[in-house]
Parts: sequence; C-alpha cells; structure tokens
Amino acid sequence: MKLFLGEYQQNFIGTRLAIPKKLREQVEGENFILAKGFEKCLFGYSVNTWEKMSAQQETALISDSKARDLRRYLYSGAQELQFDAQGRVVVPESLRTYADLGEEAVVIGAGDHFEIWDAKFWKSHLTALEATIRNG
Repeated sequence: MKLFLGEYQQNFIGTRLAIPKKLREQVEGENFILAKGFEKCLFGYSVNTWEKMSAQQETALISDSKARDLRRYLYSGAQELQFDAQGRVVVPESLRTYADLGEEAVVIGAGDHFEIWDAKFWKSHLTALEATIRNG
C-alpha cells in the first residue's frame, strides 16, 4: 500500500487547490474521493482505498444505528473529483464550508489518505496534539 506522507502549505486560487505532486502520485489515476473528515478537515482517498473502506462499512449490521449514522456521514459528504492538468482540484463549496477553509490551507499525508485543513485551524490542532503527546 502506498502511503500519503508530509505536510504542505497551499493557497486556494478561487475554488481550486493544488494537491502536492508527492500526494497526487499516491492516488491511482486522475480521480479520487474527497469527503468530510472528523476534525473539521477533509479526507482524500484514492478510489480503490475508498472502495475497500466502504466494503468494510457494509459488513456492519443495518440494525446497528451507529453504523448507519457513520455511513450516512461518510457517504453524504463524499464526492468523486478529478485533478486538472496542473494537479489542482475544485473543492466543492459544501466541503469548503464544512471544513471552514479560508484562502490558506494545509494538505497533510495521513497514511492511507490525505487531509485538507484550514491553515490556522491546523496550526491550533497540531499544537494541542503535540501537547497531548508530550504530556502522555
């Protein structure tokens, strides 16, 4: 499995965001899935990884209300997008609003996916995360 790694400062150009080449190279093909994340960020998955993750979600019982809610959350906010020739993507307004993305963004590798964060929110989140790690 290819891993998404690194942290990259990016600026929006209108509604377009350039995804760094090192991260784009981990996506198989020109299409990928962009979905709501859990900490006010966006998750980007290669289509193959998204399909594998979806197959795991589908094994949960339909009678499990938490599993139904998770599926609703993941699928309702997800969109299949395509990179343009310069490696940019139009981030849909609904996802930009959800993640409260301003003009400056941070794109990070997170193992099996990448994440898009508002730059100020990422800095705050990372500071809190580092304090938690230091203090155990």
